[in-house]
Amino acid sequence: MLKIAWAKEYDHPLKDGHRFPMAKYSLLPQQLLYEGTITEQNLFNPIPITEEEVLHTHTKEYWLKLKYGTLSKKEERRIGFPYNKSLVDRELLICGGTIQNAIFALEFGCSINVAGGTHHAYADKGEGFCLLNDIAIAGNYILRNGLIQKILVVDLDVHQGNGTAKLFEDKIEVVTFSMHGASNYPLRKEKSDVDVALPDNISDYEYLNILGNHLNSLIVEHSPDFIFYQAGVDVLESDKLGKLGLTIYGCKERDKLVFEACKSNNLPVAVTMGGGYSERLKDIVEAHANTYRLAQDIFF
Repeated sequence: MLKIAWAKEYDHPLKDGHRFPMAKYSLLPQQLLYEGTITEQNLFNPIPITEEEVLHTHTKEYWLKLKYGTLSKKEERRIGFPYNKSLVDRELLICGGTIQNAIFALEFGCSINVAGGTHHAYADKGEGFCLLNDIAIAGNYILRNGLIQKILVVDLDVHQGNGTAKLFEDKIEVVTFSMHGASNYPLRKEKSDVDVALPDNISDYEYLNILGNHLNSLIVEHSPDFIFYQAGVDVLESDKLGKLGLTIYGCKERDKLVFEACKSNNLPVAVTMGGGYSERLKDIVEAHANTYRLAQDIFF
């Protein structure tokens, strides 16, 4: 069964009434339920991680700033929103969902978190709307508990997974692969094990050809036994914060390529949804929904 982490707290209202980052977190499961792609049985309420779990990945000094609300204004600006304890609680919940997704993926082959993919968070700081790095936290959890031996992080958000790359730079059990827009945020990129910086307005065909070649090579060369897939849909040509040229069809084919590679190589995959900032909310929800539809078709 496809297990999906979702909680009402994912769609969190800020003090000014705006929702961060948008209503997709509640609309997406509603759409999937409405069309019959999933049932209520597919959804599970994640359990927040503990402080101890945070400290396996993040520094104590940074965590205490989040816990007690002592971030400086500069640190808040780097993150992208003012401090709010509810957002910290939300992040703990998301990280718990990604850990549980990893465990479900080991059991069922694939599992998805409606949120997550907070790949800009470093050990000692947050950036780009990311407070804690859920992929790094979950990766460290399954490694520490001996559940797997080698992880491949496939980060296909339009923005480089800079925090994830830095957090895993000295960990031989983790291979980081980021395929992102060359001219997109962050201005200063970190060094993943494999980085592919893409030109603006790249087409579906060019993108999928590059991805297929790199993904197959990485699996053959590194023999991972688990994949974390950051499936941001900000690669769409309609995205306000992205500069690539993918259509909704191309984005769907991207997901299909990743899932089929995982399935054919018997690799469990835990999916985090990442970014998506198109002008029309309908486009964001549709692109994300395709990920779930394909997961059902390919794995179940």
